[in-house]
This record gives sequence, C-alpha cells and structure tokens, in this order.
Amino acid sequence: MQFIKRRSEVTAGEVAEHLGVTREGARQQLQLLEEEGWISRGERTSEGAGRPAVTFQITAAGDHTFPKNYDGLSLTLVDAVADQLGPEALLKLLAGISEQQVRQWEPKLAGKSLPERIKALKGIYFEEDPHTSVRKDSRGYALVERNCPYLNVALKRPHLCSVTINTLTRLLGVRVVREARFQDGDKRCVFRVLEDQPVDLARYRFALEDAQAA
Repeated sequence: MQFIKRRSEVTAGEVAEHLGVTREGARQQLQLLEEEGWISRGERTSEGAGRPAVTFQITAAGDHTFPKNYDGLSLTLVDAVADQLGPEALLKLLAGISEQQVRQWEPKLAGKSLPERIKALKGIYFEEDPHTSVRKDSRGYALVERNCPYLNVALKRPHLCSVTINTLTRLLGVRVVREARFQDGDKRCVFRVLEDQPVDLARYRFALEDAQAA
C-alpha cells in the first residue's frame, strides 16, 4: 500500500519488482487489496501500439488507512472560532451543527413513538451502530454509547458534546442529560432520556451542557 501511495498508480509488474516476488504473487496480493476495497483498477496508455497496461490505485477507503490529523484540524478550527470571533460565535456554530442534524433526522422519526425514536437514534453517529445501545431500567430509557467517533476532540473540548445532547433533546421532545461521560473516565457516555421533563420546542434554544445542568 505504501508503494502504491507513493507512486499514485502501479502495475503488477512494478509491484513484483518492488517486493521481489513473481508477477503472479504480486497479482494475488493486489487482488486481495482490491477485494477489500482498498485499491481499484485503471489503465495506463502505452506510447506504442500495445494494449494499455492494467494499473492499480488507492481508493478513498484505502486512503483512510493512512495517518490523518483530523483531530488537530478540528481543534484548531474550534479554537480559532472561539479566539477570533468570541464564545457567542462558537455557540452559534455548535447550534448550527445541531440544527443540521435535527433536519436530517426529523423525517426519519416522523410518526414514531418515543421508544421507537430512541431506538432509531442508536444510529445518530453511524447507521446500524453496533457500539450504541438502548437501555431501559426503573428510571426509563438511556442511550449508551461505547465508541465516540469524536473522542480525541471531545476529551479536549467537552463542550462539543453539547451538540449531541441538544440534538437528542429536540428530536425526542424531552430533556436529555449525560449521566456518564468519557471525559470522567467512565469509558462510555450514557444519555439519560427524562420522559417526565418535556421541552417546549417552539421556545427551545441551544445551550451548552454545563448551562443545561445548572
């Protein structure tokens, strides 16, 4: 993969030469990478009259296997908004992200009961998310998240989690709070659905988690 990344596109012959294996051996390895979706085929037009050579290049999925610094960029953007434009601008940005999520989810939840909406929102981060589950106990429902896709950023800027809390509150129509947090060393986030605390969605305004808990 590193060789293909450096060269942009390669042939089986070039891979064989680089690895010191036969062309057949190189083709077998390339086929496995292709079946996994990490690389795809193309063609390289030859200068002569021969047939175009079959080439292989990394797909978008394959490119994600290489190191990225999305966390650093996200932190820089969040801090730049707060530093350059002030805390009100950051609040507006987070509220805008929550608004987009609400608009995306509202059609999917239309006509569903509260338990059905809670179950559907297991996929708030990923469709068919295997790491988020619904728990029902004597206190009602809770969404238990054991894999935060934004954990590295959220650990350093926990107010970003306010987006999820506000989004869930608006979509469920009742207050939602976190009763366990990755930031506190709990190794999970638990979003408690407070069925006995309905919210007036017409008057609802985005608020940071600490302000809601106060």
